[in-house]
This record gives sequence, structure tokens and C-alpha cells, in this order.
Amino acid sequence: METSVTAIDIALEPDSTMINRAQEANARLRSVYPDGFALDAVHHPHITMLQRFVRTADLNKVYAAADSVLAGEKLTTWRLDAFKYYYIPSPPDGVAGIVIKATDDLLTLQQRLIDAVAPFTETTGTVAAFASTEQGRDIQDSLIEYVATFVPDRSGANFNPHVTIGVGTQAYLDAMLTEPFTRFDFSPAGASVYQLGSYGTAQKKLHGVALAS
Repeated sequence: METSVTAIDIALEPDSTMINRAQEANARLRSVYPDGFALDAVHHPHITMLQRFVRTADLNKVYAAADSVLAGEKLTTWRLDAFKYYYIPSPPDGVAGIVIKATDDLLTLQQRLIDAVAPFTETTGTVAAFASTEQGRDIQDSLIEYVATFVPDRSGANFNPHVTIGVGTQAYLDAMLTEPFTRFDFSPAGASVYQLGSYGTAQKKLHGVALAS
């Protein structure tokens, strides 16, 4: 019998400073690429710390593991530096984001989450693991590989913390990346476990983490 798995994203929720900048960039992208997604109630602006396929039957254990790591961190006191745009190619388009400087705190937190969730992970999954509004037709094949290889390909020294801002053509995004970027700093305002959706968006909130004040 096939094991039911869920594609999760353990994420930090940014404060209003980052949310406002992300929404401005998202509106810009949607004005030239209307088929992209809006940042809204089912596409939450977030900073991915860890993406994994986990056994659906163990989700409560995953939440408890995330709580044990995140609840003791005073995340709201951290100051993070947003310093450029980037995008992940998905020819002929790309998924763009605002990149955040990877700090020692972020890297340490990520490794602690990897270790805590490891007992509940599976190596891969199918489109059924994702939140979908189109019976899986809106889930990209590349997304399955992205989640399956997040550790180690996008963790540790390869970690690229960012807030996804939307979709555009690669030609448009290439031009956008040449523009000056006004750096800004912000803080995390919360943390959650989401079920991933189309384009790796934080589509369905599964669990909110109570943070230390």
C-alpha cells in the first residue's frame, strides 16, 4: 500500500515591511504576466526554511517537531537584510523572489528543523501531496523534484532565503534584475507549517507556531 505523503513548507512569516514590498513587486509582475498568481490568502508571502515530503499520518509529529525548534527562538527580534531580486527559471518563464542575506541564525535554525523533521520524511511524492485547485494539473513536474531535493540542494551552504513575489517571462525578469534594488531590513513576525501548492506557494496553512516573545 502506497504511503500518503504531504508536501510541506516550514516557513517564517515576514512583517509588514516585507509584505508591502513583496505585494508591490507582485502587482508589477501581474501587470505584465496576468496568468501569474497574486499574493493573497492562498499564496502567503513567506520565507521558506524547509520543504519536505512527510508522511501524512505523522503531520502532528511534524508540527510538534517544528514547535520544539521554533518556539524557543526570539524570531521577532531578528533583523534580516533583503538585498536583491532573483528568479528560478521554468522556461520560458521564471518564478521570482526577493533574496535575503543568509545569516548564521537562519542557517542554524534551518539545520535544527532538518534534524527535527527527518524521522517523518519520505524521499519523494506525487502531485497528490500538494494543495491543488485543479486535481493536480496546476502542480509543476519540476516542483516535485524541487521539494525532493531541497535537502541538500537548497539547504546549508546552498540555502537561498527569499520571499517569492510571482511569475514573469524570463526576458522580463532578466531586465528586472538589472535594475537598482533598494535594500531594506525587516523582521520575522511568525512561523507556520504550510502545504505547498502551485509554483511552490505556501497555499494551505496547516499549523501556526507560537513564538517566544
